Amino acid sequence: MPAEALLSIRDLSIHFGGLKAVDGVSFELGGGRILGLLGPNGAGKTTCFNAISGVYTPTGGDIFLEGRKTNGLPPHRMAELGVGRTFQIVRPFTDLSVRDNVIVALGGDRYRGIFKALTSWRGREVRQEAEKILATVGLLDLAERRAGLLPIGNLRRLEIARALALRPRILLLDESFSGLRQAEIVQIETLLRGIRDTGLAILLIEHNMKVAMALSDRVVVLDHGRKLAEGPPAEVSADPAVIEAYLGKGESGRVA
Repeated sequence: MPAEALLSIRDLSIHFGGLKAVDGVSFELGGGRILGLLGPNGAGKTTCFNAISGVYTPTGGDIFLEGRKTNGLPPHRMAELGVGRTFQIVRPFTDLSVRDNVIVALGGDRYRGIFKALTSWRGREVRQEAEKILATVGLLDLAERRAGLLPIGNLRRLEIARALALRPRILLLDESFSGLRQAEIVQIETLLRGIRDTGLAILLIEHNMKVAMALSDRVVVLDHGRKLAEGPPAEVSADPAVIEAYLGKGESGRVA
């Protein structure tokens, strides 16, 4: 494994009975890079995310975070080790303010209960840190707004802010562009490039192929649980096997 790899996936397999949701997948991700994990519905992308973030224990293969084997560690331990994650379905604490949603995430490594985080760790320092994160994602002017009142574009930003509050080294983004208008897509693309440029590693699942290919430094394409292709976006998007997986036999042209 190269020394610069933050995340190394080696022959990862996740089986549910006779279903091989992920079957012998390998890839690596270094700091300051964006890797797109792509594929048709049911390809195994979210299952990979769940294994990396500790939701699933691998049936076979290994997961390494900076050379440390993390197979079987629970999600809270993976978060402590520097893995932050967003979800396709955004579920903030709807009755809390935007700022307090981030404060809860910031308190995660100090308190096990949400209410302790809110009542015992709301000093100036954590408030300032929360506001710094909100400024990064473009939500500072909405810090007092109740999270449940936010439109989907701002909810996606809040989800990224809460993941950043875990102080991650690797950010797993699951469909962060889903449901967004073009102007919002461009804004979040700019945000993620800025996050990458701070040295964080980003692994993303994205169904919008145009967005995924433009944003990723490299892409890995899965199909039926196996790795179909890996490489630079321009190279992978022209791969006949990838085109067939997305468009079906008899079609031609690029994926993106």
